Amino acid sequence: MPDASCPICRGSGWKVEERNGISGAARCECTRADVQNQINEASGIPALYQSSSLDNFDAQGIPSLQSVMLIVRSYAREYPVCDKPGLLLIGQPGTGKTHLAVSALRMLIARGFGGVFYDYQNLLQRIRSSYDPASGGGDREAYSTALDAEVLLLDDLGAHRISDWVEDTVTSLITYRCNNRKPIIATTNLPDIEMAGGERRSLSAGGADYKRTLIDQIGMRARSRLFEMCRVIRMPAQVEDYRIRKARIS
Repeated sequence: MPDASCPICRGSGWKVEERNGISGAARCECTRADVQNQINEASGIPALYQSSSLDNFDAQGIPSLQSVMLIVRSYAREYPVCDKPGLLLIGQPGTGKTHLAVSALRMLIARGFGGVFYDYQNLLQRIRSSYDPASGGGDREAYSTALDAEVLLLDDLGAHRISDWVEDTVTSLITYRCNNRKPIIATTNLPDIEMAGGERRSLSAGGADYKRTLIDQIGMRARSRLFEMCRVIRMPAQVEDYRIRKARIS
């Protein structure tokens, strides 16, 4: 809706512009702000992260984490003129991956691109629910929204029990977006076997403990496509879990 107090259009939503000596009507800037607000509201960014930005990101004084922040800023500023249209942040819980991902998404939205946030597990649950005839319209639209969104943020990728259905659904989604050069900004707590030098097991008190990887949880095909379309950022290992750090400080 136009701003009723706007001094330019006086609430009409239109202003007079002259181009090449000819007067004509054009949309007022106050309606563009309204459109921007609608895009922000439709993005689905959770309340916890709605104010997340690179300006309020806590890099804990760690140079490598500050470097990650600069990479994310550069991506959001340069998009879509970049070699790979997406971004994948890999690291331990509490290292700031979601904050950085949402910051990038919000910067893209501010630049006029449409974007949507989905928690990975919730998205899969909604897609599965959509097969139920009694399912609501929102569940039925979830998959098509994830397919067609200009920018898709998938948070906590791989945080779901793997099955043939999950692997096929995720592969279909990522492949479609990759083929159509539609970016995915994703976060995951899962290690990647190739980035970790092929190590799949860690020793524990009880002997060999198998550590599940990104490939284990989304499949080889989806992982391959994801790495093809995304700039991959590995979060620094020395970053302290910010939730624990915050609890200790408070």
